[in-house]
Amino acid sequence: MTPGSATPLDALLADRRVVVCCGSGGVGKTTVSAALALRGAGLGRKVLVCTIDPARRLANAMGIARLGDRERRVPPERLTAAGVLPGGALWAMMLDTKRTFDRLVERYAPDPASRDRILANGFYQNLSNQVMGSQEYMAMEKLYELREEGGYDQIVLDTPPTKHALDFLSASRRMSEFLDGSVVKWFLRPSILAGRAGAQAVRRGTRAVAEALDRLLGLSFIKDLSEFFQAFEGLFDGFRERARRVEEVLGSAETAFVLVTSPAPWTLAEADYFRGRLTERGMSLGAVVVNRVRADYGVNGTLSAADLARVPAQLAPLVPPLVASLEAHQALARGDARRLAALRERAGPEVPVATVPDFPTDVHDLEGLMRINAHLFR
Repeated sequence: MTPGSATPLDALLADRRVVVCCGSGGVGKTTVSAALALRGAGLGRKVLVCTIDPARRLANAMGIARLGDRERRVPPERLTAAGVLPGGALWAMMLDTKRTFDRLVERYAPDPASRDRILANGFYQNLSNQVMGSQEYMAMEKLYELREEGGYDQIVLDTPPTKHALDFLSASRRMSEFLDGSVVKWFLRPSILAGRAGAQAVRRGTRAVAEALDRLLGLSFIKDLSEFFQAFEGLFDGFRERARRVEEVLGSAETAFVLVTSPAPWTLAEADYFRGRLTERGMSLGAVVVNRVRADYGVNGTLSAADLARVPAQLAPLVPPLVASLEAHQALARGDARRLAALRERAGPEVPVATVPDFPTDVHDLEGLMRINAHLFR
């Protein structure tokens, strides 16, 4: 891939160490993340792309048998065969939420005994993939971990497929608020941990809550939960500090957000909302990528009498439905074009808006990613 004249997205990749691809689910974040990482490698950088995509499409696109929570290098010969100039290198990995959480526990546990109590706790084992919005939070944790370890010129993060693109941005803050919340403090009461044996030491209202939870969830679950919070208490300060540092990384000059959306009105409305919230937080929106844009063929469905006369008789019955299909497509394409023009005006000249057409087939290999880049970086 020859870089040629620099485009705004090229400048972004050359300038930022961390690129976070975000957007609502189903808009193609994983594919765009892989395409941006591939372009970064084509510009001579050592790039890692980290995905949270459970469908494992990224592994197929990269020519890797499977992705795990350890970095896997894309074979250089695969990059060369796809047309990527030598000089850069590309690695890929998939976030393992539970393993990332386990490593945080191992890092911040005050002693081996506390670490082992948490990792063996039934509540932790069952819910470590779900509690506290852990997928979004662990994506941010993994980003911070990879950045601190160094070794890569650039990290491209494919964020979790959330309903709202902003969910992952507030994950670190939600973790801090959760650790300081009244629910956690309630479960840290020694009397709750003691179960019914300590009931006399508890206020009447607290005892009633504990007994109701016992009946609803079972005493063993409540005790597991209480023991988890008791063991976790020594880790709170470390998690709070880590959350603060993650927020700093997201707001730093080395990080840029690339918002991936589609031409659909509701995803564009969310893109506008996301852009506004980023500005409020002092974070940098580097670019917007609008995926699956329908092409306007510049024609209409009107056929003259001369045109119809040239249609073979056996094909004549097909003309009306084909004309209707073309007219419907053109109406959709022109709607996409109007919404894109409005988006560009709202974003302003400082935020580039790149588009990717609605390809007739799915992108499943490096060559497909190169086709995407031909549009992103033209």
